[in-house]
Amino acid sequence: MKFIRTNFSPHKRTFDLNHFQKFHKEHILFNSYTDNFEINEISSLSYFRDNSFLFLEKDMDILDIKDKRIHIVSNIEKNKNYYKNISIVKNLNISYNLICNELFYHEDHIDYKDDFNYINGSYISKYSNIHKSTLIGKNNIISRGVEIGKNSIIKNNVVIKSSILGNNVIVCDNASIGTSGFGFDFNNRGSLNFNPQLGITIIDDNVHIGASCTIDRGKIDYTYIGKNTMIDNMVHIAHNVVVGNNGCIAAQTGISGSVQIGNNVTIGGQVGFAGHITIGENVIIAAKSGVTKDIKDNSVVAGFPAIDMKKWKKNIVRQRKNGH
Repeated sequence: MKFIRTNFSPHKRTFDLNHFQKFHKEHILFNSYTDNFEINEISSLSYFRDNSFLFLEKDMDILDIKDKRIHIVSNIEKNKNYYKNISIVKNLNISYNLICNELFYHEDHIDYKDDFNYINGSYISKYSNIHKSTLIGKNNIISRGVEIGKNSIIKNNVVIKSSILGNNVIVCDNASIGTSGFGFDFNNRGSLNFNPQLGITIIDDNVHIGASCTIDRGKIDYTYIGKNTMIDNMVHIAHNVVVGNNGCIAAQTGISGSVQIGNNVTIGGQVGFAGHITIGENVIIAAKSGVTKDIKDNSVVAGFPAIDMKKWKKNIVRQRKNGH
């Protein structure tokens, strides 16, 4: 799932580690590097990119990156024992924000710019790439870097940013795709401290997205919706979520950040997901369930917290017998 970040968030500037040490000096507690290489990207634990920063908030010794041009930025002092290229900083959120704002233009910063053509009632970025067979309705905004494949339908009042859409995708009225994920420091809130959301959203082939849905782009990598997935109206999918192929998500469901959902999963209406959990394949989740933990393959669950449906039904019968 590689993508070119600068198609969506252009470089403001690139810089080497000497320059980084100078502009970030007041935030650095410890600094070490053996090679003064240029920085032009950011990495995640899922995908290592050369000439990048990797922001590390865990005590981790990652062998795979030691021969790469990656500079670790961490708030965990013990990590300096593992890496030759590392900066220990006072506050990782502040460092992430300052570095990303130095590297990239992005839409959560006031200096971000785009350039639009007004075509058949919609504003379409000059830097987008839309196949001529795709139908674009009225009053849409399609922003910088967006790619849309063949025979797709974008209805009316749709906003699409930082996204790649495949073939035969339908996006219904008032949906927002590729919007900013909800990333911030709980101890230092406010719009000025918002974490730049520099990833994208990838919508694979034959996906249907209902009216008034919102799908946030990834923070560093991507949010992904798999092939043949059907999404009902008013569904929210947060940043870094991965939905497998052949999914079915009913109305008013909310999926928190970094949830991983397998193939062939069916989700009833008004289901809520806690963040950072994994849902297996061929799972069925009943309407109004609250999913707070991982779910194994081939499960059928219901209730809050969501448990095996047979157990949930027995609990309901027991409660009624006890007069609750």
